[in-house]
Amino acid sequence: MKIPDVRTAAVPILDAVARVVWSRPSTTHLPGDPEWLVQNRLPWLLETMRRFPVVRARAAESMATAWPDDRTRSLAALLLSPDGSVVAAAIDALDLATPPAKDRAAQRSARTIAGLRKKLAAERQRRDYAEGDVRKAELLLAETRDAHTDLEERVDELNRRLAIEQRRFQEPQAVAAALLHILEQPPASPKDDSATRDPHNEAAPSAHYNKTLLRAAEASALPPERLLAAVRAVVAPATRPVRVVQELDLRVTPLGGDTEIGGSCLLVEAGGTRLLVDAGLRPGEQARPPRDIELAMPGELHGIVVTHAHSDHCGYVPALIARNPGLRVLATAETVMLMPVMWNDSAKLMRGRTRQLSRWGADGAVLYGPDDVDTAAARCEEVTYGVPRRIGELTVELFPAGHILGAAGVVIRAGDRRVVVTGDISGFPQESVDGYALPESAAGADLLVMESTCCGEDHDDRGRRVGDFIREVQEIHQNGGRVLIPAFALGRAQEVALLMRRHLPEVPVRIDGMAVELTTAFETATASSVRPLKVFGPAVTPANRPAELDTFRSGVIITTSGMLTGGPAVQWAARILPESGSALFLSGYQDEESPGAQLRQVPEVGGKFTLPDHSGEVTVPVRARVAALRLSAHADRGGLLDIADEVSADHTMLVHGTQRRQWRFRETLRIRNHETVEAALWRPTSRPRAE
Repeated sequence: MKIPDVRTAAVPILDAVARVVWSRPSTTHLPGDPEWLVQNRLPWLLETMRRFPVVRARAAESMATAWPDDRTRSLAALLLSPDGSVVAAAIDALDLATPPAKDRAAQRSARTIAGLRKKLAAERQRRDYAEGDVRKAELLLAETRDAHTDLEERVDELNRRLAIEQRRFQEPQAVAAALLHILEQPPASPKDDSATRDPHNEAAPSAHYNKTLLRAAEASALPPERLLAAVRAVVAPATRPVRVVQELDLRVTPLGGDTEIGGSCLLVEAGGTRLLVDAGLRPGEQARPPRDIELAMPGELHGIVVTHAHSDHCGYVPALIARNPGLRVLATAETVMLMPVMWNDSAKLMRGRTRQLSRWGADGAVLYGPDDVDTAAARCEEVTYGVPRRIGELTVELFPAGHILGAAGVVIRAGDRRVVVTGDISGFPQESVDGYALPESAAGADLLVMESTCCGEDHDDRGRRVGDFIREVQEIHQNGGRVLIPAFALGRAQEVALLMRRHLPEVPVRIDGMAVELTTAFETATASSVRPLKVFGPAVTPANRPAELDTFRSGVIITTSGMLTGGPAVQWAARILPESGSALFLSGYQDEESPGAQLRQVPEVGGKFTLPDHSGEVTVPVRARVAALRLSAHADRGGLLDIADEVSADHTMLVHGTQRRQWRFRETLRIRNHETVEAALWRPTSRPRAE
């Protein structure tokens, strides 16, 4: 019998032994079946045959009725003998424990292949780690470049603002406007009697002029009122006497932002004077001017009153100045300081979008550039609340409108006719600004032009909303998480930061993006006021990006953009959304096509979200809590009704809202005996009334 034949005859015997061994409870941990034992555990199986007679007996018993052939029967007598020494001798003699050369070569090949596969897997893992490191390095490089660019732009903006101020004070009219604003400021502790507060009242005692005016009057040897008159003459040179009201032909025409939110613009004409109230940009992929602005272009424009510094109200002003170099720009001192920051950002975005479109062979509109911003800033005149300012045959008087820092409504007088324009308005106090304060001159106006952003809503109690927000932030911070608040750079970012300083001064806050620059402008604009705003402090600081994207592990990040369309908010969101113990609060209006609105639709558990990124987009899992932070800066339905009742105008025109909501709100106004008119050309319908 040849050895290979012996091995072949031994296979059924080994299979029988393997089945016996595999059936024992002590072998349940083995990964394979009896065949696997023969192929992979042969030495151990033979040792079991030597040591345990019971195993040999059971194997012989299982084969007793079905011997394959005589050779196997003869071999089994040796291998399954009750005598262990016989079994051991047979195993050694037959050399069953040593595989044949062919099998040994196959096993060596198998081991070599397994080793190579293991090395290949390790190399693939190293490659994956290396590629991950490269991606992280590329992301860090892009973020570092962004941060460096932001820093350069911040320094450039500071230099530009300095240059703008220097240029402004090279023009006599701008110097006079700034001086007039200072001189017309009310005294620190005014009397309750409004007549004595009015610096235009010749009978007003000198005690009710501010100290700066009194010192200037003393130095010039002029009575305070004569000094004011001289400065006013430089700011607004005298015009011909005002004609009777019928000849003034007062007209009010909305040119944008009437049945939509964005591109606000109102044309007021009387006699030979043509005045705009606001000139804002319309939102979208490309910046667009007010819808019907071209209707104002034929003929000379004499001035524009800007109600506040949001781009949808002031963003088109530099383009207007480029087309009308002599145009006067009137706004509160705070708005005058904030507008150039917003204009520069709009100019930068327009340049960026134009470059992006050019790559695809499309044209993009750049409405204005940095030089236009400088020119527009030099044309601005600060106007004090409650002090009338003359523009041709019209007189304008600004009043506090709440909403954001520096926001104003305006009363426009044309002879005996009066038009009240609210601008964006709110009646509740905020951290950065109080509510509106209508002047006596607004009561009984001929026309009230009123915003209607939230005319279909009744807001919850603001104090309760703030309390809920503060509690959630405190809980997340105490559990080691962080909170991302994408916010609009002007107004909302500062409001949230001030809320944190007041209610959670121990929680670290980082401000990032354009909000840093505007927060600095907030502090500068109010530094000398009776209510200086201090946002930055020990706990509230500018973000150190990109380092703090990963190292700032617990606290609040307030950054742009508010709709997650780009900017630092996207970089922070890519880190924070995957964190189960963190949160992202959307703090303002979200356009239905914006990433912010789409994020609200992602499932709370196990969802994924795609963010815009440097290379196009990045998809991240969403484990953080996503919710809305409702802190509207607009009057709601009840607040707007209060304004309409307080003004009690002959006619009310709704603007800055959606058409369906406006239609319903007009019905409510009608029920309350307010006569409304369409957002279209308006003229007085009756003779002027005696006051």
